[in-house]
Amino acid sequence: MADAASQVLLGSGLTILSQPLMYVKVLIQVGYEPLAPTVGRNIFGRQVCQLPGLFCYAQHIASIDGKRGLFTGLTPRLCSGVLGTVVHGKVLQHYQERDKAEESGSGNVQKEVSSSFDRVIKETTREMMARSAATLITHPFHVITLRSMVQFIGRESKYCGLCDSIVTIYREEGILGFFAGLIPRLLGDIISLWLCNSLAYLVNTYALDSGVSTMNEMKSYSQAVTGFFASMLTYPFVLVSNLMAVNNCGLAGGCPPYAPMYSSWIDCWCMLQKEGNMSRGNSLFFRKVPFGKTYCCDLRMLI
Repeated sequence: MADAASQVLLGSGLTILSQPLMYVKVLIQVGYEPLAPTVGRNIFGRQVCQLPGLFCYAQHIASIDGKRGLFTGLTPRLCSGVLGTVVHGKVLQHYQERDKAEESGSGNVQKEVSSSFDRVIKETTREMMARSAATLITHPFHVITLRSMVQFIGRESKYCGLCDSIVTIYREEGILGFFAGLIPRLLGDIISLWLCNSLAYLVNTYALDSGVSTMNEMKSYSQAVTGFFASMLTYPFVLVSNLMAVNNCGLAGGCPPYAPMYSSWIDCWCMLQKEGNMSRGNSLFFRKVPFGKTYCCDLRMLI
């Protein structure tokens, strides 16, 4: 119980600290660029045309809505984090209790020792089920979080309160509205998890020497590196999921003429791939201007 409470508190703290970063990231993902590009230098020292980074973007938001505005969408995101942590822990606890029941039921019967790869498959499958359950239950809060952020573009106030947002989505879109963008989000989580654990297993088994004294430390590093690599490869699923969550929701940032309407998440994926925007929002610091792309500094210029 104490472990669950500490996880909730730690997760809530990290959510609060990272809220401005996520706010900026979401606005960039939907293609909102209110600031003109500036001339900067890349890592090789060459002058390039760059889009404003995280701090300039956050300063622009704060100049309009104040510093408090950087925490728009925090309430539903906190609800999502707390509920997701609880559900994730309950699912894993269920599997642990089932293992204990099987061990006690088998008595003194010697169980066959499974291989390390079988254990990886078993643990990854359970983690996948726990994460999927948490994502499924918390996705409505995720949708509300994204829409409350995106309404900054058109200066709307449609998704201000948690209860009002729930009523609005249900009235306009029904139950399915709470699960907009769920499929690519689930696929991204599952692929990322299996890719991360599989790569970590291969590295720890075949690349690291088991005789090294710092073996456990090296394995933890390899897990972190493979996790980062997996998240980079599955980022397009995150982008498509967020775009579908705000697509045609009645906000200026999710409707024409500012944003195209997508018939499905596959249509969204194909369009982003065709435009070369599959990594949009992945970087918040060194943001080069896409070739042949122009940005409007004001939403009214697009109408």
